[in-house]
Amino acid sequence: MRGKRFGTGLSLAAGALAACGLAFAPTAAAVDPGTATVNADCGSYGGGDATLTATQSGTSATITLQTSSVTAPVSLGQDSLVSELTMVKADGGTVTFKGTKNPAMSTGDALEVGPLSGTVAPGDSLEAYGGTLKVTAFGFITITCTATAPQAPGPFVFD
Repeated sequence: MRGKRFGTGLSLAAGALAACGLAFAPTAAAVDPGTATVNADCGSYGGGDATLTATQSGTSATITLQTSSVTAPVSLGQDSLVSELTMVKADGGTVTFKGTKNPAMSTGDALEVGPLSGTVAPGDSLEAYGGTLKVTAFGFITITCTATAPQAPGPFVFD
């Protein structure tokens, strides 16, 4: 009988500790909206709609960009592009997201870069319109894109 009470006590203690751990665990921060569309002009490389997807964990944020309007001019290896996305803050200034993450792409595949990493503050409202995306391949081919209108449904607002 004593062993049974001891086992029950341990189970209750473990359950209480797990509940406390959940109560004090950091919550995932949210960004709203999580996905937005922007129309971009990439000069001689083309242009059109691009989808931006944002995530956030505390003050760290990532943005992934995908567009079928700009395609890979040649086959590109995974993580071979150097990308820099500069977004405009609603209260002035900019935030830059950088990285070398991209999937492998064959000639003609849709361009995808990211996740690109950056730092945000609670309440930051970031818009692609007024900013730029620079993607460099092989160290010397640079594509620069600029948004032609505000992103829809609106700017990314970080918690």
